[in-house]
Amino acid sequence: MDVREPLRVKHTYRQRLKAPPDRVFPLLCPVRETEWVEGWNPLVVHSFSGHAERDCVFITLDGDSEAIWVVADFDPENHRIEFVKVTPGITVGRISIALQGDGRDGTLAEVTYMYTALSERGHSFVKQFTEEAYLVFMRRWEHALNHFLLTGKKPIE
Repeated sequence: MDVREPLRVKHTYRQRLKAPPDRVFPLLCPVRETEWVEGWNPLVVHSFSGHAERDCVFITLDGDSEAIWVVADFDPENHRIEFVKVTPGITVGRISIALQGDGRDGTLAEVTYMYTALSERGHSFVKQFTEEAYLVFMRRWEHALNHFLLTGKKPIE
């Protein structure tokens, strides 16, 4: 058995979204994200309901690699969802999102991404997934979601 210390990165960002959690939460779904995320197009989604649910599985392309996603936790009552994302031979990721009302008809979304490298290619990815890169990614996501919440349309890139 070969047990190794993980090369891992973890970042958290708190988004401020312009709608209450009950309106935001359904958009955190592999199907519904196509409505507001430019370029988001899962290859296949396995779901009994047709939307996010516990054990929903979907596949995306990460560059030239397929990534398999599983909804590991789904709690619409408390506005929490967690995904496990496996890019075989490269990384395993866990994405956790928890929503709470901000007291003014908006939402505070705590979004945490954690990646563990599985190979040299994964090491390179983890090292490039810096706090600065994560902030850029999260701010683009926050902007896109807020634009959709206010206009019903994807932002024009």
